[in-house]
Amino acid sequence: MRGKTIGDQELALLQYVAEQNSASVGEVAAGFGEERGLARSTVLTMMERLRGKAYLQRQQVEGVYRYSATGEQDSVVQGAVASFVEKTLQGSVSPFVAFMSHKAEVSDTELAELEALVAQLQSRKREG
Repeated sequence: MRGKTIGDQELALLQYVAEQNSASVGEVAAGFGEERGLARSTVLTMMERLRGKAYLQRQQVEGVYRYSATGEQDSVVQGAVASFVEKTLQGSVSPFVAFMSHKAEVSDTELAELEALVAQLQSRKREG
C-alpha cells in the first residue's frame, strides 16, 4: 500500500462514492463537487486518480461509466487515520479522546462503536 497516498479531498470523494454504492461522474460532480466549488473535469480527474490507485473501479452501464469503491477503501481510511495520529497527534490518541469527551453531540451509534472498541482493546490487553 505504500506509495498510494490519498489527500483529504480524495478521501472525502471516495467516501461519497462508497455511500452512493455506484455513481457516474456527473452525479458525483453534482452531489459532491458543486458544494465544494469543483468543476466536473476536476471531479473526473480525482475519480480517475482514485481508480488508478485501485480505490475506485468503473463499469460501463448503458453507455455511462459508473464508479464504485473497491475493497481497498477500508485500508485507505485506516491508513489516513494512522497517518493523522502519527503526524498530527504525535502517536497519541489522548487528544482524540479528549476531543470526543468535549464534543457536544455523540450519537448512540458512535457511543456504541466507542464502547465496543474499548472492550476489544481491553480484551487484547488481557490476552497479551
